[in-house]
Amino acid sequence: MATIAFEKAVRLAQVGRSGTLARRDEAMLPFLGDHAEAGASLLLDTTIYIDQMQGRLPSVVEHLVGLRTVFHTTVAVTELMHAVGRLDPAHPETANVVAQMRAQVTAIREHRLREPDADVQARAAVLSGVLCRLQGYAKDDRFRALHDAMIYFQALKLGLTVLTRNVRDFDFLLQLMPEGRVLLYRQEA
Repeated sequence: MATIAFEKAVRLAQVGRSGTLARRDEAMLPFLGDHAEAGASLLLDTTIYIDQMQGRLPSVVEHLVGLRTVFHTTVAVTELMHAVGRLDPAHPETANVVAQMRAQVTAIREHRLREPDADVQARAAVLSGVLCRLQGYAKDDRFRALHDAMIYFQALKLGLTVLTRNVRDFDFLLQLMPEGRVLLYRQEA
């Protein structure tokens, strides 16, 4: 049976922050450099799959993924599958995009796929609620914040580093809970 540390999750709502968060200077953020190095295992954010499908994944990220142990999250898979449902079946590019997503999702090996447990989901829900309140997020941003927080807490619980291009949201999560590990990258043009 799943357990939820309710009081621990509720304490997240008391992060002691008020007012809107501002993006920090990029020099203060954990960006991937020009060279990939061995290190902590990674949990991939949805941006990785999107950039790979679009042929815009930086070569240093590809090299990094080859060097480190990589895990996938059902949260990212859910975001990809949601996109499949949003696509217009009559659009001429839909079949191609769905085929690329199929290739991405079916390539994930079961022993590398992780699902956030109930406690991770509860803590992520509270922290994303704090983020939505502070930032005044609209409906669409609220779902994105929840998904990002779930990936963040899942990585934290598993001792993994989130690999993402999503600088804004993961910067905010790091500001609210700096104990997580995130590695950011820039998309190739």
